[in-house]
Amino acid sequence: MLFQRILQQTIESALFKGKVIILYGARRTGKTMLVKQILNKQQKNAVYINCELQEYQEVLSTTNSVLLKDFIGKKQLIILDEAQHIENIGLTLKVLVDTFPRVQFIATGSSSFDLSAKISEPLTGRLRQYLLFPLSMEELRQQFSLIDLQAMLPNILRFGLYPQVFTATGDERLEELRDISNNYLYKDILQFENLKKPELVSRLLKAIALQTGSEVSYNELAQLTGTNVHTVKRYLELLEKNFIIFRLGSFSRNLRKEINKSQKFFFYDVGIRNTIIRNFNEPELRTDTGSIWENFCIGERIKYNENHRNFVNNYFWRTYNQKEIDYLEEGAGELKCFEFKYNPKTKSKIPAEFLTTYPGSSFSVITPSNFYELIGIS
Repeated sequence: MLFQRILQQTIESALFKGKVIILYGARRTGKTMLVKQILNKQQKNAVYINCELQEYQEVLSTTNSVLLKDFIGKKQLIILDEAQHIENIGLTLKVLVDTFPRVQFIATGSSSFDLSAKISEPLTGRLRQYLLFPLSMEELRQQFSLIDLQAMLPNILRFGLYPQVFTATGDERLEELRDISNNYLYKDILQFENLKKPELVSRLLKAIALQTGSEVSYNELAQLTGTNVHTVKRYLELLEKNFIIFRLGSFSRNLRKEINKSQKFFFYDVGIRNTIIRNFNEPELRTDTGSIWENFCIGERIKYNENHRNFVNNYFWRTYNQKEIDYLEEGAGELKCFEFKYNPKTKSKIPAEFLTTYPGSSFSVITPSNFYELIGIS
């Protein structure tokens, strides 16, 4: 089953405008398929290069313009897949785009290129960056009705939305998830950072998984994993750069009772989260269903904003007297607040303290009955 990725049209509209296109994303999210679809639609002299192959790593590690010109030839579109494997890729891309301004370069990376080379500084003013997630509900909506998607939600909350996982059936879904988790999830961190304690990564992820939706203490994580706070912070940063987890900070502007230094961590894919704790039970049989639903909904909203280039700030909100909002967005001069409840009968309303302090804020309660509001359908 082939899904049309929303980012494809966005990237295609940015081609041949003098910018290097950088497509980030975790492994197995579909980056290679996406760039190959772009390549196949172009009526130009185009080439796809797998940068994990040693021969290309050697060729593209040079900044010698003569050698690069010989390699480029008459090509007009060049795709460098998994480009983080090229040494000094930032400098190489700078030389390429400066020397061949009419050639369109697209580079993909399964981790932030900061893991292997500095890319932003050499390419300042010369790049457009995009992030590809696992499948989104909005992308599934192209092939399924809202009623179908609603019926799929329990399994999506169990197995997530990696393309190969979603299209698999039965026990094959578990095999795909285990394969992604065991063979791909930490690959770039271990390879590029030469971590001395790979088992610490697994312990840290498990600790985060068991605290999904809760405020996280570095000291507590250090105690749970048997390490120090500095190491915990470093590893969490690497896990974020590898697009495994993301964080929400706490929102605070005026109210003295607001908590303003806390943070929560979530997984980009709930299937990966469930794989880490080895729990694939049906939502009705779990004690953590509320946390999974919150993680899933926030992840879908982040996908929606990224896919549509809505540049907003993301937070949660809580006061010392336990008034809270699961998720809020700040952008375009407004605050959008969301509360996530898996049980549609659960009542919820915006805290009076928040509305008094931030008048005009919108508020939505998202349940399986109206999940589609997260993807712009109302």
